[in-house]
Amino acid sequence: MQRNRSQFVLFLVSVLMLGLLFGNSLSGYVAAQTGSTYTDLEIFSDALSIVQNEYVEQVPTKTLIYGAMKGMLDGLDPHSQFMPPDTYKELKVETEGHFGGLGIVISLDENKILTVVSPIEDTPAFKAGVQANDKIIKIEGESTQGLVLEEAVKKLRGPKGSKVAITVLRLSDDPKELPQELEFVLTRADIQIRSVTHEMIEEKIGRIRLREFSEKTALELHKSLEDLKAQGMRSLVLDLRNNPGGLLNVAADVADEFFEKGQLLVYTESRHADQNLKFKAKSKAAIGPDIPIVVLVNGGSASASEIVAGALKDTRRAVIMGEKTFGKGSVQSIIPLSDGSALRLTTAKYLTPGGSSINGTGILPDIEVKLTKEQMTQLMTTMEVPGSVKRQTEQGEQKVVDIQLQRAIELLQGYDIFKTLEQNISVAKMNIEEQGRDAGTNPESAAAPANEEESLEGKDFLIETPGELEEVPLEK
Repeated sequence: MQRNRSQFVLFLVSVLMLGLLFGNSLSGYVAAQTGSTYTDLEIFSDALSIVQNEYVEQVPTKTLIYGAMKGMLDGLDPHSQFMPPDTYKELKVETEGHFGGLGIVISLDENKILTVVSPIEDTPAFKAGVQANDKIIKIEGESTQGLVLEEAVKKLRGPKGSKVAITVLRLSDDPKELPQELEFVLTRADIQIRSVTHEMIEEKIGRIRLREFSEKTALELHKSLEDLKAQGMRSLVLDLRNNPGGLLNVAADVADEFFEKGQLLVYTESRHADQNLKFKAKSKAAIGPDIPIVVLVNGGSASASEIVAGALKDTRRAVIMGEKTFGKGSVQSIIPLSDGSALRLTTAKYLTPGGSSINGTGILPDIEVKLTKEQMTQLMTTMEVPGSVKRQTEQGEQKVVDIQLQRAIELLQGYDIFKTLEQNISVAKMNIEEQGRDAGTNPESAAAPANEEESLEGKDFLIETPGELEEVPLEK
């Protein structure tokens, strides 16, 4: 045991010496590896040696080290995580918009309870009715208490076509009611995500649905905006509901489409001032301020979704409508390790242009429009895309209406009416001013008629009658 400990300490000292000799990235940590830190590492090496020599079964050293790193990262916050090589590989595939599983994004809440951040549309979990903020308490009948995020992901994922049972607790809208315990038996599928969809809805109102933020999302969004503009779009609904987020740089690129060059979109704060980042718009906005925007959000809108919604809200570029967002305002950096594993480490918190931190609080909508659990379940289980209106069929199928989308449409229609009214008033004022100027330069035209009969002779007038307007000549 003493020999193992000595070898471990010698290895540690060697690494620190290399950092001093070559001045690489390890050198910044050398100063910290003294005093109590060095003593603590000795304690760890003792524990490692004891387990290696005394545990009932022989365990590979790498397994013990991986277990220690899992515990270390899990103890930091719900979003930090150690990823073995296979998990890291899955993450890289996932950010490219294609992976296998159930189609849910999960996290640990502040109480370390496995929580659904958001179901992904057109996936097994979405179609079965799993909802944002559902608490996963069992997987295959086994409690998830104490389960780290990486272990939960492994249990939920599996071969395409295989089944897995999950039990969730769902809180009621009424705080007096007890949570529901629901069981879902889901069939795993190959998850392929189309991150952006768009359509033209009523009266030249465009709707863009962002399902997640993957590598191609910004490019797909730009193409969607260009297509809607070509169709004559006059206003836009940007639907971020149940969008669990994704890559920070993609969130900035998405927000870039709505702002002029140089405008602040989001910034980060970390322990090291030289590592703080500011993301500003890099180019001209794809749509100008003449096109009003309503952004739809809910409790499943998280992370990158909150960055975009926060930027649009703080700059008053859009009206945020719906329900309070999830509240994940921290930045996780992926730091690869030499053996193909990686650390997913919380390194910063992001703030909106106005300096608001979203972490734990979320974004409050400008206009709150709540859906009951029953309404959300209806929309999620009967429609491919929440927000569309299910048409009445000849068989008398019940019509399901997305209240939040309808309110957004009504708001934009109202804005369009007032905008038109404002333009008409401006034109009328200009005409009056021109007439006034004409009267000032031509006194004869301003002179009052000698008598009423003379002023009306030979002229046509519009006479209002009930129900219609008729153009009739006025006779002498």
